[in-house]
Amino acid sequence: MEIKNNGVNEEQVVYAKVLEAGMYLGLAILFITFAIYIFGIMKPAIPLDHISTLWSQPVHHYLEEINHNFLHLEQGPTGWTWCTLLDKADFLNFIGIALLSGVTIVCFLAIIPVLLRKGDKVYATMALVEALILILAASGILQAGH
Repeated sequence: MEIKNNGVNEEQVVYAKVLEAGMYLGLAILFITFAIYIFGIMKPAIPLDHISTLWSQPVHHYLEEINHNFLHLEQGPTGWTWCTLLDKADFLNFIGIALLSGVTIVCFLAIIPVLLRKGDKVYATMALVEALILILAASGILQAGH
């Protein structure tokens, strides 16, 4: 898709181009990792024939059951634990999801040089702060509801 600059700010065009590239990359990774999962190229942590029996459970019970029956971790898989399970096809799918979730951070970081070049220090600072807040939120350092 070509983005035309019809009176649109340069930082909006940069943001849109980065978002588009990240979206296509994330989507491609989702297709590839899903194919790996469905066609059995890599072994999943939870066998496909067990998945439908687990869908009706609340998330907490689901995580406890898959940990007890399949993963055998010291603690159930929460937060970024999925990164340690990338050798399993069903967790490999999370790479594309994480990329799609994090592309906004990259977009904010990409527009900072444009804003600084235009002398717009306030918006550049706001973009940096927004990116840092999103990084902090994604890190799992801050937790609510526990």
